[in-house]
Amino acid sequence: MSGFSPLQLAGLGAFVFFAGAVDALAGGGGLITLPAFLAFGLDPALLLGTNKLMAGFGTSAAVAGYWRKLRLPIVPLLPVVAATVIGSAIGAGLTLLLDPAWLKPALLVAMPLLLAALFTHPHWAERDDTTRFSERELAVRASSAGVAIGAYDGFFGPGTGTFFALALARFCGYGLLGATARAKLLNLASNMGALAAFLWSGHVHWRLGLVMGAANVAGNVAGARLGVKGGAKAIRPALVAVCAGLFAKLAYDLLR
Repeated sequence: MSGFSPLQLAGLGAFVFFAGAVDALAGGGGLITLPAFLAFGLDPALLLGTNKLMAGFGTSAAVAGYWRKLRLPIVPLLPVVAATVIGSAIGAGLTLLLDPAWLKPALLVAMPLLLAALFTHPHWAERDDTTRFSERELAVRASSAGVAIGAYDGFFGPGTGTFFALALARFCGYGLLGATARAKLLNLASNMGALAAFLWSGHVHWRLGLVMGAANVAGNVAGARLGVKGGAKAIRPALVAVCAGLFAKLAYDLLR
């Protein structure tokens, strides 16, 4: 592959595999893959599009893994998927009008609050508590989260899968395992909307994206299996680690 030695591809593949496993458990794989692509010499102009192509394969594998094991109903989520795609399109459009830099300090405030919730409520979201909502109310709550976080993904992006899982657990009452599985589907819907824009504009390294997509699929399959097997006990530490990593990355970007 032009521009990349076999050793570089092997090293990048290792990072991508690990990112896929983390992403399947808690989201936030882009915190690993984006710096890795840059470190291994990918043209910055192709960075986001190539990452979306690669992540699309991995997220699809995670969705299949969770759905095969948990047998979650898909029909109730279709309106939420549609809302997420609409939100992502809105967010992408807003990038032409607004400066996304203001989101970084806002997220720096939100991250410690999320971490505090995870630490101070050790048994939070271990069980499904959606029965306290009617089907209509649950659909409205989940669709509202889909629009808002989809818009965030189209506008800015880091940690989208993590935010989906936390919102579905905290705002909709899903257990962490069910929330994470559903978050993967919503994250995939949001990713596909953004990828279409990058493909249209030609900002994708096809060969690298496909090769790294295979490594990301393997990582997502491993992470999904661990998530199904360990449930909230496996997912909670991963969420904490991803939130902490996102906080550190945003703080570094603001202070440098």
